[in-house]
Amino acid sequence: MKSIILYSSLTGNTKSVAEAMASVMPEGTPCVPVKDAPENLADYDTVFVGFWVDRGTANKEAAKLIETLKNPNVVFFATLGMYADSDHARESIEKASELLPNKETLVDVCQGKIDPKVIEMMFKMFPPGSAHGQSPERDALHKAAETHPDEQDFANAKEFTKSVLAKLQA
Repeated sequence: MKSIILYSSLTGNTKSVAEAMASVMPEGTPCVPVKDAPENLADYDTVFVGFWVDRGTANKEAAKLIETLKNPNVVFFATLGMYADSDHARESIEKASELLPNKETLVDVCQGKIDPKVIEMMFKMFPPGSAHGQSPERDALHKAAETHPDEQDFANAKEFTKSVLAKLQA
């Protein structure tokens, strides 16, 4: 089974998670930014795609790649400034999955930092108290997100990767 890990990273979170995942992959598994993806991905049985969540789905660069994937196995992992088990995280992965030509995916989500420029933009666009506007709850979420990904997130990413590999080899 030939695999590759591709990631799109804005703040470095997705890259860090991708590297943690690569550390438990078979020796020599490529781990590269989406922009440096090989032209012919058909050579890979399994493509891991990591992206940062933008507007409730994969960021544009990753989305463009996802739309082309016809590999037998596609595995998503994502970073976002929300809790990994939140509705927003789940819905973002579902929307990204809709971009796949064959819709066959395995999924994981990792919480991460939010780009301060995005926070500033959101607070300008949305009034205080709205779903994306400034509020004590939103401020607390952003503060908590600053600590991620942390060692537990990396451990979770490694365990997820091991479980995917075991499932694919079964």
